[in-house]
Amino acid sequence: MSDVATIQHLVEKQKQLKAEIRKVIVGQDEVVNQIVLSVFSGGHALLIGVPGLAKTLMVNTIAQALGLNFKRIQFTPDLMPSDILGSEILDENRTFKFIKGPIFSNIILADEINRTPPKTQAALLEAMQERAVTVAGHHYKLDLPYFVLATQNPIEQEGTYPLPEAQLDRFMFAIKLDYPSFEEEIQVVKATTTDVKVKVDALFTADEIVNFQNVIRKIPVADNVIEYAVTLVSKTRPDNKLAPDFVKTYIDWGAGPRASQNLILAAKTQAALNGKFSPDIEDVQAVATGILRHRIVKNYKADAEGISVEELIKKLF
Repeated sequence: MSDVATIQHLVEKQKQLKAEIRKVIVGQDEVVNQIVLSVFSGGHALLIGVPGLAKTLMVNTIAQALGLNFKRIQFTPDLMPSDILGSEILDENRTFKFIKGPIFSNIILADEINRTPPKTQAALLEAMQERAVTVAGHHYKLDLPYFVLATQNPIEQEGTYPLPEAQLDRFMFAIKLDYPSFEEEIQVVKATTTDVKVKVDALFTADEIVNFQNVIRKIPVADNVIEYAVTLVSKTRPDNKLAPDFVKTYIDWGAGPRASQNLILAAKTQAALNGKFSPDIEDVQAVATGILRHRIVKNYKADAEGISVEELIKKLF
């Protein structure tokens, strides 16, 4: 199949994928869209929202519809790195044998990732970046495709540890979940208080998803679009000459080069999912909020004046 035909096939398949997800998930279309973008870009996503907004159900449903292996890790204050990665044990022959941890799967749901201390959070870093883990000096490759979809409770809640910037930067998207509308909540209650079970069909194979990811990476991008993405990221840095005055006033720390890379990769995916063969500036803007949200650190002045990161990003456009 040619690359053009592959992209046209992807457009149809992602429509079917979203239809399958809607069987279970009511509303949250923008959230689902950003997770799908992340999956086909080969990135990771961080879902931020209060408990009870069906974050776990959403990830589980998406994994089923993608036809991928799925493991859920519940992060708790006493979770150890070996509980995630696995460990070596002595077998009956007195030789060491490696028992794989739950990280060895296609989709990992890191549930409430900020309820565990930084030492355990850091156990995910190598897996997220290198698609491999090192245990007791041995290097183990992870199966592709590989995604970490983490859920995070708001930092203000009891028993949470802030994610370090290095780990936040490994997530392509930070996606905010809000409460459903009144009408959507009625639909949720109707759908979840009966004994009707909804079956989600698997639409993809692992090899098919990897092929889509590879074709998306081949999509050409015009120089002016790349320059726009890099300029946008540069403007978030208070000490950069391109930074507008409001950035110098309200932002302590801006986004790094990985944000520029992710903007272009996600823009390619955004274009492909809409049947386009090259992204434009509008595609970069469409993905920018989710990619920049967790990479910009506001200062106390922005907090005091009630200015959100999302408002600052919109002003950058």
